[in-house]
This record gives sequence, C-alpha cells and structure tokens, in this order.
Amino acid sequence: MADQKKPSIRRRRLSAELKRARRDAGLSIEQVAEMTEWSAGKISNLETGVRLYPSVMEIKGFLDTYGVTDERRREAVLELTRKAREKGWWTKYSDVFTDDFPGFEAEASTIHTYELARIPGLLQTPEYVELLMRASLYRSEVDVNRAVETRRQRQEILTRSNAPELWAVIDEAALLRFQTNLSVFQKQLQHLIDMAEADNSVTIQVLPFASGMHAGLQGPFVILGFGETMSPVVYLETDTDGLYLEEAEDVDRYRKLFDHVRTSARHPEASLQILKNLI
Repeated sequence: MADQKKPSIRRRRLSAELKRARRDAGLSIEQVAEMTEWSAGKISNLETGVRLYPSVMEIKGFLDTYGVTDERRREAVLELTRKAREKGWWTKYSDVFTDDFPGFEAEASTIHTYELARIPGLLQTPEYVELLMRASLYRSEVDVNRAVETRRQRQEILTRSNAPELWAVIDEAALLRFQTNLSVFQKQLQHLIDMAEADNSVTIQVLPFASGMHAGLQGPFVILGFGETMSPVVYLETDTDGLYLEEAEDVDRYRKLFDHVRTSARHPEASLQILKNLI
C-alpha cells in the first residue's frame, strides 16, 4: 500500500507556489521566520510538504508576508490549499494502486511515456486490461473488474478540454506479445489507431524490431510535466511501489533517453501504418 504520509501532487504544487512567492519577494526562510515569528523549521516544512495540511489562514498569512496582492493568484493558491486536503478517487483503490501516480497523471500538462512490454495504461482497452491482469496472477473477478474500472477512470483525463499532451513510444514487442488472442489484439490495435487519428493531443510512435538495439532496452518510464506550476517528475513503476525521480540531473537524463527512443522509433505517420498493417 502507498505511504499515505507522502505529499500528494496538489500538496507538492502548493509547496512550489509558496517557495516561488517567497523568492519573488526576495526573502530567505530566516527572514520570513523573523517577520512572522514562526520557526524556520515550520516554514521549511511547509515548503517541502513535510507538513501535509496547512490551514487556509496560515497560507493567507504567508501571502500577506510575501506581498502577494493579485487576487487571482491569491485565490489560486488558497484553492490549492483547500484541494490539498481532499482525497482523490484513486485512494479508494489502494489494492490496485501502489502510490499516488493517478494524481500526478491527472495534474500533468504533458505525459511522455515509453513502454517496452505493455501498452501504456492510458491507451489500454478493457479487454487488454483484463488479459494483462490475469497474466499478472490476478485471479479474482473482483480484482480484475476493479483494475478495469480504475484504468477507465484514469483515461478520462484524455477527454478533458484541457487534456494533457500524451506522447507514447511503444516497442513492437509490446504490440506482438498478445497477438495470440486475436480478438483482444485487433480491438487494442484499432483503439491505438483511433487515438492516433483523432484530433486530440495524443501522439503514438512504434519502435520496431528493425531498429535493432536502442537506448530504451533497460525498461519503461514516464516523464510528467506540469508547466510552470511544478518541476517535471520521472516515474518508474515497480511491482510494489513507484519510484519518483525529481532531481534536475535525473530528469534531464530521462528526457535525453526519451529523445533517443523516439528518434529510433518510426515517425507518427509511419507508426500508424505499422498498426494498420498489423491488423
């Protein structure tokens, strides 16, 4: 089960906003501590998310200290404070999710994902999810149905008016691994074709066997971008938990890695033709 004491994506965004407001005011943590008569540790904990649930009144005090008078900005930060206390829909599925990844995914403005052996979760059909879950030793119908439902809810972000830009590079191995189940195979490929052809923010590239050895052979990853609201995050999924990489050096490494795999892949139009040929 995920560590419930980790700051949520909204809480992280609030931390980023507080830090940005302090720096915009040209103040150090020590100076703010002297001005507010709060401890430097408390201020640092609020900025790093160690203190998970600050009150609206506390945040108003910080905004006043930082001289934030723009009403739209103030209300955006205060609304973020309120929402940071809310639990996302995914918290009801702790048996399915090992961490808060759906929250990060839902708040992202860009999602760049590379998959070596599976179709990316945001592009999976219900039939494919069921096949995948049974192959992952999920035997209970309840477990399988919950997995299918959570995938459907995750995918709703692609239908929003402010849908994130999804760029998926899929290794050919992921496409051919389940071709023995013809019905699931055809439905999944057709769904990928429909998503690639739709007038939306989805880009799909296929990395074929013909490309030979490539930079992505060590495993899948996701790069989540949040515009100016928060620094990007790299997500690596494991069987028991998710690993988040946030250091600039790590993010830059995976950005370069993603550039390498999408360069090794066929361009979107050629990838679409590969999917059609497979059907």
